[in-house]
Amino acid sequence: MTPLKTFNNITMKYLLILLVLAATVASCKEEEKQPVEETTQAEEMAYASFGKEISENDAISANQLAAKYESMTVGDSMEVKVMTKIDDVCQAKGCWMKVDLENGEQAMVKFKDYGFFMPKDSKGKNVIINGKAFVNEVPVDEQRHYAEDGGATAEEIAAITEPKITYSFEADGVLLKTE
Repeated sequence: MTPLKTFNNITMKYLLILLVLAATVASCKEEEKQPVEETTQAEEMAYASFGKEISENDAISANQLAAKYESMTVGDSMEVKVMTKIDDVCQAKGCWMKVDLENGEQAMVKFKDYGFFMPKDSKGKNVIINGKAFVNEVPVDEQRHYAEDGGATAEEIAAITEPKITYSFEADGVLLKTE
């Protein structure tokens, strides 16, 4: 090789390295702007997730779920995602919750395969629950168990003497609004 060709090869290598470095620096400057956008998106989605990962998309209102329940009978079920508010949570370990249907009714929510629990201080918070809504006949002993977990008095528990038809929900995923 002649000295001129060697010089050109070395110059070309340095130029190529400089171009790669310049492209890297330019791309780093672009990335600095992106975290601001990601933070904004994260603030909009201030949820704690429990169970199966779900999104807030396509959730119906509690009123819409109440209307669906009204057309169901014991044994009927449907897959649904609903946005509602927690009325009560099991104070023993967070293994069930009651949610508001906005029509004076509540739905009893249990968690699929007891795979997760809700924080015991989540009463009054908004949630999105995903899973199976169904109408259920709850026996006396099960009602008493829930009443005890909910902190009912002995007199209130003893007053439960009849099976009760309830709106029920088996959640496989829950988003709990944190803000």
